[in-house]
Amino acid sequence: MPKVLIIDDEPGILYSLKSALDRGNTAVATAATAKQGLAAVARERPDAVILDVRLPDMSGLDAFLLIREADPRLPVIVITAHGSTETAIEATKRGAFEYLLKPIDLHQLDEVLGRAFEVRRAQAAPAASEDIAAPEDGADTDQIVGQCPAMLEVYKVIGRIAPQDVPVLILGESGTGKELVARALYQHSLRSGQPFVAINCAAIPDALLESELFGHEKGAFTGADRRRVGKFEQAQGGTVFLDEIGDMPPAAQAKMLRLLQDQRFERVGGNESVQTDVRVLAATNRDLSVLVRENKFREDLLYRLNSFTVTLPPLRDRMGDIEPLVSHFVTAANRKLKKNVRGVDPTARAVLEAHRWPGNVRELQNAMRYAVVQAVGEVITPDCLPASLRGAAAPPSDALELTALITSLLRVGATDIYRQVTQTVDRALLTAVLGHVHGNQKQAADRLGISRTTLRAKLQTLGLGIEKHVRSVDGSEDPGGVSPDSVTTE
Repeated sequence: MPKVLIIDDEPGILYSLKSALDRGNTAVATAATAKQGLAAVARERPDAVILDVRLPDMSGLDAFLLIREADPRLPVIVITAHGSTETAIEATKRGAFEYLLKPIDLHQLDEVLGRAFEVRRAQAAPAASEDIAAPEDGADTDQIVGQCPAMLEVYKVIGRIAPQDVPVLILGESGTGKELVARALYQHSLRSGQPFVAINCAAIPDALLESELFGHEKGAFTGADRRRVGKFEQAQGGTVFLDEIGDMPPAAQAKMLRLLQDQRFERVGGNESVQTDVRVLAATNRDLSVLVRENKFREDLLYRLNSFTVTLPPLRDRMGDIEPLVSHFVTAANRKLKKNVRGVDPTARAVLEAHRWPGNVRELQNAMRYAVVQAVGEVITPDCLPASLRGAAAPPSDALELTALITSLLRVGATDIYRQVTQTVDRALLTAVLGHVHGNQKQAADRLGISRTTLRAKLQTLGLGIEKHVRSVDGSEDPGGVSPDSVTTE
């Protein structure tokens, strides 16, 4: 659970903000003075701080600087009742995450805090795993995972260029983990103690992206009622990650080129040249050389960015990593969803290995989260997987080999092996027989040598069902056909 610390001397503000934010998914701590706030930063280890500009024992700016000394990567949101105060602007220029005006818009505060928590997570969580096998309980699960030769080359490249204070271009299809690579580069760099700011260029409208990156002056455009400090000033001394840089508009590209050349830029609507000191990491799933030929991307900017590159392989080219990735994502889903899934049965594993994964690692992560939600026991079976995977490829004919299944269950420490093995056999057996007799329950029961009551009970237990009205062999409608919503007993 993320934790926010509120430092404000107004009891009404403390009470209202604490009441609004303390809703079960965010822990809230409060302090009425700068001294108490600084002590709480050390004691509570918050993920974000909401800091008032005017405090009884110290100015908010002085308190902010002390917080930055204690934890340079802690996002600090400055709040003030005075929109024109230079103190708030100065704090933001020196690295404050955002500043908001009183009375606080709670919807805006929720959005800003969400971004602050994400930045804190990105900066704090290790991106590269020391052990790339399945993580142990309690280990962080937001890491690069992979053992194949292509991924080992990626690790080597990260190790070589992370300490070098140069721009890096990260290439790869959507869902391959480009942001994780950017975080690994940051965490192994000389700037790892300074801020890490990630921007998705494709997610911000072209008209706003330049202001988001470089800031703007008051009156620069309609709605610009005060100066705004951009991400490159907020990340002073740290690292900026520009995701989907291929979608950056031309005006922002021109400013990016100057920033990469001499670390200077102007805010939107301003003439003052701002000096900054940041490392730029960029990523794209597009072919920038094609965009250059189409006059959609500056050739000189491409040359500046691609002198050092990291290329991530698609998941279909690293299928040997499916097993450690599955273990990794099941661990993460268990922790998030409070489940206790401990493995994947051989049939489901065969389905996963047969899929081509056009959405790459992100698609696999979503599939395993779905499977963990659907699992009723400790092992993921094929019916737990998304329908798009089950229909993509049929498991091999020997996927139900009982010895392999039992061995798998023993390995994961399952305590209901008899139930899971018999259910696996029943599922395959009943599906095959019902398919052979076109869903006629009476004929299926006769062929199985069991009563229709027993058959229906097994179908209900297994959650099996076919169309509500199933035609019998002679073409008449069979009221005994299996129905997923009308299973009865005789």
